[in-house]
Amino acid sequence: MFKFIHAADIHLDSPLRGLSRYEGAPVEEIRGASRKALQNLVQLALNEEVRFVIFSGDVFDGDWRDYNTGLFFISQMVRLRQAGIRVFMAAGNHDAQSQISRSLKLPNNVYRFSTRAFQTENIEEINVAVHGRGFPGRVVSEDWVPGYPPPVHGMFNIGVLHTSIGGYASHETYAPCSLSSLINKGYDYWALGHVHKREILNESPWVVFPGNIQGRHIREEGSKGAMLIFVENNEVRDVTFQALDVVRWKNLVISSEVEDDDDDIYEKVRENLSEAISGADGRILAMRVTVEGACAAHSAFMKNPEKWRNQFRSVALDIGQGDIWLEKIIFRTASPAHPAKEEKDALKMMIGYVSEKEQEERLIKLGAEKLKGLREKLPPELFMAEDEFSLEDPDWLRQSLREGLDNLISNMSTQGKR
Repeated sequence: MFKFIHAADIHLDSPLRGLSRYEGAPVEEIRGASRKALQNLVQLALNEEVRFVIFSGDVFDGDWRDYNTGLFFISQMVRLRQAGIRVFMAAGNHDAQSQISRSLKLPNNVYRFSTRAFQTENIEEINVAVHGRGFPGRVVSEDWVPGYPPPVHGMFNIGVLHTSIGGYASHETYAPCSLSSLINKGYDYWALGHVHKREILNESPWVVFPGNIQGRHIREEGSKGAMLIFVENNEVRDVTFQALDVVRWKNLVISSEVEDDDDDIYEKVRENLSEAISGADGRILAMRVTVEGACAAHSAFMKNPEKWRNQFRSVALDIGQGDIWLEKIIFRTASPAHPAKEEKDALKMMIGYVSEKEQEERLIKLGAEKLKGLREKLPPELFMAEDEFSLEDPDWLRQSLREGLDNLISNMSTQGKR
């Protein structure tokens, strides 16, 4: 029996663009998270006494500013070499962008697949054949699976491939292929990379995306790490996920009830933060909090949203003692107020008008035209962040229209009561 680790998409020293905009962000901890996660991976390999480690692309993250990123990676590979652990790596689309990473001299325990041809490297002592190829450039538009070498008879065959396979909405299409073509290739394990969400696509043979080892922004929430694989008699006996992340991203949605006032919502936030930190296993939590639903607190949130954002950040500091960072706080509440009859009729007419599909689309089109010249006047970092938005995005415009209407209704209702 032997064990190996399958990891991908390390994105070592990946820049978190726009992070400094957020007050209280643990900038240094998050910037160093990818390094610490790689150290955790190496320690896992040492603890489990694995025979080899596979990196299925995007170890690096485009061009580096200096050699420190590469030197750090080499230092970790030397730790593996000292324990007799081999490493197999194939360049992904991000690796291919960097002139430095392509010319980096690696320790002799690291086998880097060619970017010009498909290769097979055998590990005779444990009867393993590892097949792969690295990206020669940022884009590979053809299906590479037919070009992979045939399986070596009598050996445990592993294919290393950086691919978007059948297509993922949040990932660009690279080396596209079908699941059936991977299954029919005759390999025992396909070590895939590129898609940052962990997913086992098939178990006989195994076709696996391990996801990235450290989430970099709110769209990469949840536990992140690598796969530990047990092989016996040329068959996979077990595949287990091993968490390696240092900072864990989490979306927290607080659903409000009609009667909930601001104190009620505050207590719900406190309870949910307490529950989240208790399940984080000592990690820093980077959280986005969204309060939604019709509730009595709506008016307070709309009148002074910054006050309540700071109240929530305060309770996060209290509960997390520095280990909870609220990346963003969003209010998507609505007013449960019942205005007087004459106001009610006017509001009903306005809501009905704007809610009509034809009118809504007309207003969205008008909004896009009015905002066309605004983009050039705004700071460019607004459009570089990981949760970037577009002023021309109809979904963003639609949401803004509805939130604006809701705020207007709330203000009119409140004035009517006074």
